[in-house]
Amino acid sequence: MRLPVSFPISFAAAVGIALCAQTGALAQVTASPTGGNGTYNSSDPLANVRYDNRFDVSLGLAYDHMKAGPTLLQGSNLGGLDLSASYWLSKRWAIEGSGRSYLGTSGAAPNTFLVNGQEESIKGPFVSEYFFTGGPEWLGPHNKHGAISAHALFGGVYGDFEKELRGQSPALVDFYNNQLAPAAIIGGHMDLNRSAHWVFRVTPDAVMTHYSINYGPKTSQFDVNFAISVGIQYKFKGKR
Repeated sequence: MRLPVSFPISFAAAVGIALCAQTGALAQVTASPTGGNGTYNSSDPLANVRYDNRFDVSLGLAYDHMKAGPTLLQGSNLGGLDLSASYWLSKRWAIEGSGRSYLGTSGAAPNTFLVNGQEESIKGPFVSEYFFTGGPEWLGPHNKHGAISAHALFGGVYGDFEKELRGQSPALVDFYNNQLAPAAIIGGHMDLNRSAHWVFRVTPDAVMTHYSINYGPKTSQFDVNFAISVGIQYKFKGKR
């Protein structure tokens, strides 16, 4: 089942509210007396946050909603990992690369086939997708508490759809065949700084794939689906 269009918007709004709440909490500075002269020292874990690092890397738990075939009614909710890294060319612009893997089971079209004279069917077979993409990243509004950035990543995806079809044609369950296909990921990051180097990161994206079809009247299928990952980012000490 496809997620409602309002789900990504509602989720992003909820994350935004949470970020604002965290920002308000982090804005409070802990003060401690230094001695009898009445002076105070401030301890702020975000005091050294700067957006001048050359490299950063992030790792998150990932979710992707997709369809394993061109006319399947049932979608697949897959889980996996999102590993991304950025090389900053300037304060606003970077080159980002992302590798993602999504694994899970999928619904299948109604089907039957014979094995030793007995009718059998395939239900809930395992499917997976592996993305490798890269492209520009732009740093948007930011301060010491957090940042919002956007990216447009292009590359490919390897779809593994035949692993549990028991030697049957993908057409039997209305699946794509195993293949390497063009892909794009459009979205960005919502970051909440925890220190000068560590960041809590949420990454919502629109994931686009263009799989070919080796049966039926259509020759290819363009799909747009929702994906999100939640994890951490580390900013290396090297500066531009």
